[in-house]
Amino acid sequence: MSRSAHPAGPRHADVFPEGHYTAPADDLNALDEKVWARTVERDARGVVRVGGIEVTRLAEEFGTPAYFLDEADFRARCRAWADAFGTEADVFYAGKAFLSRAIVRWLKEEGLNLDVCSGGELTTALDAGMPAERIAFHGNNKSESEIRRAVEIGVGRIVLDSFQEIARVAHIAQELGKRQRVQIRVTVGVEAHTHEFIATAHEDQKFGIALAGGQAAEAVRRALKLDGLELIGIHSHIGSQIFDMAGFEVSARRVVQLLAEVRDEHGVELPEIDLGGGLGIAYTPEDDPREPQDIAKALTEIVTRECEAARLRTPRISVEPGRAIVGPTAFTLYEVGTVKPLEGLRTYVSVDGGMSDNIRTALYDAEYSVALVSRRSDAEPMLVRVVGKHCESGDIVVRDAFLPADTAPGDLLAVPATGAYCRSMASNYNHALRPPVVAVKDGAARVIVRRETEEDLLRLDVG
Repeated sequence: MSRSAHPAGPRHADVFPEGHYTAPADDLNALDEKVWARTVERDARGVVRVGGIEVTRLAEEFGTPAYFLDEADFRARCRAWADAFGTEADVFYAGKAFLSRAIVRWLKEEGLNLDVCSGGELTTALDAGMPAERIAFHGNNKSESEIRRAVEIGVGRIVLDSFQEIARVAHIAQELGKRQRVQIRVTVGVEAHTHEFIATAHEDQKFGIALAGGQAAEAVRRALKLDGLELIGIHSHIGSQIFDMAGFEVSARRVVQLLAEVRDEHGVELPEIDLGGGLGIAYTPEDDPREPQDIAKALTEIVTRECEAARLRTPRISVEPGRAIVGPTAFTLYEVGTVKPLEGLRTYVSVDGGMSDNIRTALYDAEYSVALVSRRSDAEPMLVRVVGKHCESGDIVVRDAFLPADTAPGDLLAVPATGAYCRSMASNYNHALRPPVVAVKDGAARVIVRRETEEDLLRLDVG
């Protein structure tokens, strides 16, 4: 079938649900730099390159679907965050966004610390050479074995998430003859402007100890009394994919109020405050993320102002960007398998991946961009829904977008800004094989997480 044989489908806004409409770009061959890694560009033939390598060549060598990560961009973003906060603050990369041994090595080389939230993430960090003192250990239900290992190796901090955990960590630390540095995670009652499932500072959720009702103050009392703990500060995280700094301002104010109460009751000024992460990135051209320098300036000013008002010494600030670093640095490359026009609705473009390599659209109703990257097209735009190959009607990669009307089987499509939470949350649904992660830099590409094989699946199936 020729590329022009597919009906273009609707090209108007009427079929979009409210909040999902994005007008087609004037030129579908243009790449908006907001949503693509820094070295991504089109060549004269319309083929997209990253790190100087054409996606057509990458697809031939590594197959599809696959994640391609711009190493130079990742390192540059690490440096930007480190430079923005300087030596008077600590930047912890949130490993849950995406973690591998290569990532850990890059973080170490670029001077960032690492936040982990499971024994597996801790193992990866240590195996790749991250010093234990530069690791923070999170989680709302850490097992005793995870806590014991973290204390034994001397992680820089454990973030305490419940009254039971306060006692548990203290007991294990005393048993090992150690004094573990800890922070208490508090929920400050801030309603972050984000999806319900990734808002984490309102009271009705599983993380942290509430400020309301004096629970956080009681947690501080207990931690200060236990010999196995060295309480170094308070931790707060209000959610993810946030663009508005207002929530951070309210959170900082309430955390500083708690610090003042601790000083007044115990005569102790806790030296650290961690404001978490959650800063948004551009998934579509309409998103408008802030630069690290602006974020650092705003957060520092907020904390300094609130501490001055409370007559407190300004504590050392920590932040935890994960998505903000790795998210924009990668894209997922797919091959088109079928193109199915639905008269009066839209055209369904099916690719060789789907919800097993990007669950966020189904889970959070996340919005993404998509582009034809294997050639140039001057065809008119057609309204499409990019879907995966899984046996699930919710298997949607990009809900509503425009692609050239001549998009056809064999074309390569790329979805940008998939560096965070896509490989981390990937699954084997329908026994799909999880894609590889390929780092690209200066004309060279190398696998940093290999593609799964059918042998990998069978190796775990011992029945």
